[in-house]
Amino acid sequence: MLVFILSLANFAIGMGVFVAIGLLLPIRQAFGLDETQSGLILTIYAVTYAIGSPVLVALTGARSRRNVLLIGLGIFSLSAVMIALAPTAQVLFGARALSALGAGMVTPVTAGVAASISAPERQGKVMSTVFAGLTFAQVLGVPAGTWIGYTFGWQSAFWLVAVLSIVCIVGIARFVPHDLPFEVTGLHSLGEALANWRGLLVIGFTTSFLGSIYVIYTNIAPLLESRMGYERDGITFLLILFGAGSVVGNYLGGWLADRIGPLRTLGTLCLLQITIMPAFSFLPYADWMLAGVMILFAVAGWSFVAGQQVRVVRMSGNPPTVSLALNAAAIYLGATIGSSIGAMAIGALGPDSLGLIGAGVAVIALLHLLLSHRVAHRG
Repeated sequence: MLVFILSLANFAIGMGVFVAIGLLLPIRQAFGLDETQSGLILTIYAVTYAIGSPVLVALTGARSRRNVLLIGLGIFSLSAVMIALAPTAQVLFGARALSALGAGMVTPVTAGVAASISAPERQGKVMSTVFAGLTFAQVLGVPAGTWIGYTFGWQSAFWLVAVLSIVCIVGIARFVPHDLPFEVTGLHSLGEALANWRGLLVIGFTTSFLGSIYVIYTNIAPLLESRMGYERDGITFLLILFGAGSVVGNYLGGWLADRIGPLRTLGTLCLLQITIMPAFSFLPYADWMLAGVMILFAVAGWSFVAGQQVRVVRMSGNPPTVSLALNAAAIYLGATIGSSIGAMAIGALGPDSLGLIGAGVAVIALLHLLLSHRVAHRG
């Protein structure tokens, strides 16, 4: 039950984060925002999370894990209410920043709890289960929240997020032990982690691997529109397939990490992406073939989560929760860098370049993985 509650907490977090993507248009209309301003709804969240999560996790490092989760979920629930009631765009942006701070306390700590309650040979499976909530939020929560938002008003989706967060608060209070053992951390722990370049090199693989994924993923809609002639329904269907593949990949990655180890798992995934991604540079082809490529792309892409987190916990040389917070920040850094590379590639070389550019970044990720493994063991 504990693992389920932790996964449900990540589902609530994921829905609160990603549902804004599906509701950007009505939110933009409600506050009179242009496209650049509405983009701040996502950018403010990402930047605040990347900076705030490691700091807050370090600052709360002496508190019980249950209390930190309760505080983080309380902040996240409050921010959802503030978004639903926001009278101005400024309040909306501030509430999104507050959401990031709450989520930045919850997600890394759920991973830390998962690591602490599982035997080494089962860490991959337990972590993949805990993080399944985030992937299910993209597959189920976001479409459902978007439908509710368009049917009953965009604010209703965030009221739902607030209610889900409160349910999780009750579950955390009931099922997470108050005396769960953990390693006490503080700002000095964060400082030491940031000074540990070997550990940062291990964590940085998250950025390089996800960077390769987001070269394509962020720009998939214009690519499919221009090369396959897809419109709303076709693009939506393929994104649903991607989400389903992500769920499969999340569980598969945990299974692989427990059986062949994190390094072999992550190396295999890099090689798969190097093989799969170039297919996006040779569109158009049959719809069923593209559907297959999209599923493989998602499975190989999101199988990395559990293996990399197990690797970070074992190899970074830092307190697990601090390392996991830095790893979570690296996710947003990778998404930002990959999106930027993709945008530049389209501008300079056209959309057909995305697959080959993404594969090139995946090659860099593979070299990064091997280098960080060697350096960490030498250290």
